[in-house]
Amino acid sequence: MVFRKLPGVSASGMGLRLSQKFVFLLFLSGLVTLCFGALFFLPDSVRLKRIFLSKNENPAVTVGSDNELSKKVPGDPEHLRAGLKGGEGANVKLKVSRKPSVTHGARTVERSVGSRAQDERSPARAQEPAARDERVTSAAHNGERASAYSYEAFKKCLLKPALGKNKGTPSDSETLQRREKVKEMMKFAWDNYKRYAWGQNELRPLTRNGHIGNMFGGLRGASIVDSLDTLYIMGLMEEYEEAKEWVQNNLNLISNGEASLFEVNIRYVGGLLSAYYLTGAEIFKQKVVELGEKLLPAFNTPTGIPRGVINLGSGTSWSWGWASAGSSILAEFGTLHLEFLHLSQLSGNPLFTEKVMNIRKLLNKIEKPHGLYPNFLSPVSGNWVQHHVSIGGLGDSFYEYLIKSYLMSDKTDQEAKKMYYSAMEAIETNLVQKSPGGLTYVAEWRGGILDHKMGHLACFSGGMIGIGADDGPTEQRQHYLDLAAEITHTCHESYSRSATKLGPEAFRFDAGAEATATRLSDRYYILRPEVIESYMYMWRLTHDPKYREWGWEAVEALEKHCRVDAGFSGIRDVYASTVSHDNMQQSFFLSETLKYLYLLFSDDDLLPLEDWVFNTEAHPLPVIRKTCLQEHGNPLV
Repeated sequence: MVFRKLPGVSASGMGLRLSQKFVFLLFLSGLVTLCFGALFFLPDSVRLKRIFLSKNENPAVTVGSDNELSKKVPGDPEHLRAGLKGGEGANVKLKVSRKPSVTHGARTVERSVGSRAQDERSPARAQEPAARDERVTSAAHNGERASAYSYEAFKKCLLKPALGKNKGTPSDSETLQRREKVKEMMKFAWDNYKRYAWGQNELRPLTRNGHIGNMFGGLRGASIVDSLDTLYIMGLMEEYEEAKEWVQNNLNLISNGEASLFEVNIRYVGGLLSAYYLTGAEIFKQKVVELGEKLLPAFNTPTGIPRGVINLGSGTSWSWGWASAGSSILAEFGTLHLEFLHLSQLSGNPLFTEKVMNIRKLLNKIEKPHGLYPNFLSPVSGNWVQHHVSIGGLGDSFYEYLIKSYLMSDKTDQEAKKMYYSAMEAIETNLVQKSPGGLTYVAEWRGGILDHKMGHLACFSGGMIGIGADDGPTEQRQHYLDLAAEITHTCHESYSRSATKLGPEAFRFDAGAEATATRLSDRYYILRPEVIESYMYMWRLTHDPKYREWGWEAVEALEKHCRVDAGFSGIRDVYASTVSHDNMQQSFFLSETLKYLYLLFSDDDLLPLEDWVFNTEAHPLPVIRKTCLQEHGNPLV
């Protein structure tokens, strides 16, 4: 071989340098091969592959068969990270709640961070939107079939008019007067929101400005969407038309922010669905189907269990940074079923139903400790992460949606029925307790050890157990109704034992305490609805007048302690005679608390329970009577 000779360099020198180059290139190519091999073959390769694969090439395993369900990521590091916590609550206190100043989690999260940070967005964040093609396909599918849904056919399948014969107007004057007071409270809250925070998510009544927050991924108008059905039910038609016009002209679904899948679903999807079913306005159907499409990429995980956070623009999803080992939360992925079945009905697209049925399929397949459902599940491996069980925060609405799925199916969903009553049996065996003073409560369970506390969020369970009583085993029906009444009584006691007659965020049954908060951090009240929700259901089921009396006590307490010059505000300590306000009028106060109070003081034919179920944000969704819908020309999905 002939080499070009360079000045000052001998032929032998040139040969030596070429050999060095050859060895260096050989070493470099080996290193590159080793690195790429590591990326694609080490145990956590699924996440790393997403960096290099195209967005249309999804490495995730979807839940479509028993074989697919059994596929796991080898050596899943989720389990290794679970051990870093040093036991539940060692360094981080997690509590699902709707505390206004915090933005993460099922009904948001309050946390106290110890020595180590938990704010990294979890290794699960790099979930690329492989379902983008799924959304496009779904949109095209919707264009063909959404128009086939007939609102008139739907109305023919209701057993009774949604608003009753006389809009639920009670016959006795005292009850009517109380209902009118609740309506006035709603108008007062709405007018101040409109004056000081219009188009933003929530009102800050003390400072008279709006709050946006970052739970909704850049979406705006949470209080507007949450209030649509409440305004309509109460006959506040001018305010309803204002809200409808805002949705039509200003609800922009083009967003690139980080949204809670759970919160967007229960507030926006639920609110738009109920507004459509109550009014027939096409704009609500168009908006809700479009928004539903944007939530689908969250399900692109190896198990089909959705992650808790999604970017509504890119479709990227990840788990909450605070969630144990990058897990998904039971109360989040378990609170989609009602809304997604209706999205399929309206859009003609079965994909929404398939997604939530896959969740149920996995839950039925995996082992439940003592028949209980822990609060944390890995979306990668499909295994439980920690054995913390609660019917309150982190778990609550999963159980609610089991019995309501059965009821919403016109009592044909036998799988949901079986899951609900099996869960109830496990809860009674392991969690339901009686205090020395005779109060029935539902404790929390941490790996076999009971924590004798009950959160305000758990107080929905009185109503839940009540509406499920009639369809339980014959010999258990009265028992369930009695249990519902006992739990509702306990939650009322948490209100009556405070100075303000409003209940704390959590109350305990240990160290001599009964139905009272023993920790300063549990003494706040943020306009929550769960206790009043149970009053409403128990009134409908029993017509015991005490439930209306208890509801009126709550109205008087709200008026005295939470009403301020420019709206309603939560308070920081229910045991203080002089209250301190938190400066937040929560959107769920308009959607849930005031709606349940209004229904409590209305006749039963206003949104009759034979025709309607309420999602966990109190948005009424109709029972799906498939045979009737098909007979009247609505295609089944």
